[in-house]
Amino acid sequence: MRTEFDYIIVGAGSAGCILANRLSENGRFEVALIEAGGSDNSIFVKMPSALAIPMNTKRYNWGFNSAPEPYLGGRVIPCYRGKGLGGSSSINGMVFVRGNPSDIDEWESLGAKGWNYKNCLPYYKKLENWDGDPGQFRGSTGPIGVGLGNKMRLSPLYQAFIDAGVEAGYPACPDYNGENQEGFGPMQMNVDGGIRASTSRAYLKPALRRNNLTVFKSTLTHRLTMENKRVTGVEVSHGGKRRNLSARRDVILSAGAIGSPQLLQLSGIGPIAVLEKVGVKPVHELAGVGENLTDHLEVFFQYECTEPITLNGKLDLFNKGLIGLRWLLFRDGLGATNHFEACGFIRSSEQKPWPDIQYHFLPGAISYDGNTAFKGHGYQVHVGPNKPASRGHVHIQSSDVGEHPEILFNYLKEEADMVDWRNTIRITRHVLKQDALSPYRGTEIQPGKDIIEDEAIDDWVRANVESAYHPTSTCRMGTAEDKMSVVNAECRVIGLEGLRVIDSSIFPSIPNGNLNAPTMMVAERAADIILNKA
Repeated sequence: MRTEFDYIIVGAGSAGCILANRLSENGRFEVALIEAGGSDNSIFVKMPSALAIPMNTKRYNWGFNSAPEPYLGGRVIPCYRGKGLGGSSSINGMVFVRGNPSDIDEWESLGAKGWNYKNCLPYYKKLENWDGDPGQFRGSTGPIGVGLGNKMRLSPLYQAFIDAGVEAGYPACPDYNGENQEGFGPMQMNVDGGIRASTSRAYLKPALRRNNLTVFKSTLTHRLTMENKRVTGVEVSHGGKRRNLSARRDVILSAGAIGSPQLLQLSGIGPIAVLEKVGVKPVHELAGVGENLTDHLEVFFQYECTEPITLNGKLDLFNKGLIGLRWLLFRDGLGATNHFEACGFIRSSEQKPWPDIQYHFLPGAISYDGNTAFKGHGYQVHVGPNKPASRGHVHIQSSDVGEHPEILFNYLKEEADMVDWRNTIRITRHVLKQDALSPYRGTEIQPGKDIIEDEAIDDWVRANVESAYHPTSTCRMGTAEDKMSVVNAECRVIGLEGLRVIDSSIFPSIPNGNLNAPTMMVAERAADIILNKA
């Protein structure tokens, strides 16, 4: 069994599968891809509308939770992270959002030299196979299928929501991943031929036939191996047996915003106090490892629907069976969509330089994980301000990789975040009360008509916000002069040789939108940087 490679990639998720494909593509390099989970070959992973099932299954979800959040009244918030081939791209909501161009330009302004929208746009185009109107901002030959689901044909509520946004004074936006993000329009999803377009399916599966790519499934990475300041490989276990794998060129951590800082800290790389507290010998001090944790929060703004046309009427076993059968036979219908087919990107105040509020519209009133639903017909928008000021951390709690790290987001710690939330609640209520939704609008289920004043809004938000499952920035990219930076613009860990981090943990700041698309873009561009093809 091969134990020496040119590149070792830890984590077969949104970034890792792309890197495995691109680094093995020319046949010159021996590449290993290590994944703690197993296969993603499940009907529930493939079927878009079944997303809540793998999300809530131990086989596909690491099962992380936050520590009690001090500014949410001590609430413990789930932090879903994908486990198995495809990683979080195999359990997420499949919403395809690049982020605002200004979000990417912001990365360069924070020290990530060369990581601006102009340089990143070619990689967004490279990864996508967009089935909508072509143009200079879209790609049509990439591995990831991007489309509009059922093109809103299955519910009039989608168009009513978009029309309400326009009536409220915002622009119509037919393609928020095109020239301009701001406004209301159809939402895009990484679904291809009615099937989830995960990076495992789109990138890894076509590469598996290559002799120079070895995939280690159900293999847990315990730590990095090092000689002086050079990382030489990884220590892993499979079936209870430990072994070392060595890398001639680089070890690349693609274990995500929780896993990558955890592995660095377990290997003695990180803040000295965090390492010594749990008995890990410091090898290389990097104060930023595990710090700067950022995430998106959202609430469900719900109304009763006066017409029996919502997903709440499709939740019984008979209708679920019909939806599943149609999907199995034809790969279309309600089974072929994530049901988020309309959206909006607007500003929470005139002082914001670009949009910071995101809407996902759902023609049903039901929790994201599918566990609770309104009894009757309803609709909702998932909404939240997407540029939070509050920051948290990821800290190991022992030297055992099997023990989850402490994840503390410090959600809503900063007053600026509460100001944005107050504005968001008021703006959202204004949008949802427009005439376009009048034929369908019943009673406001939540927040409720009494949630008006600042104090009431604050209390309701703190009691009801949920994570959008977009953790990022725990190994942020920047310069060596910035003591909180972890990797440089080539994704190399600062002060070490032979080690890179390439995943959502290196984002210098969180974009306005879901994180899967920018994570894939980062992996595509980083692969070219590694291969000197940038």
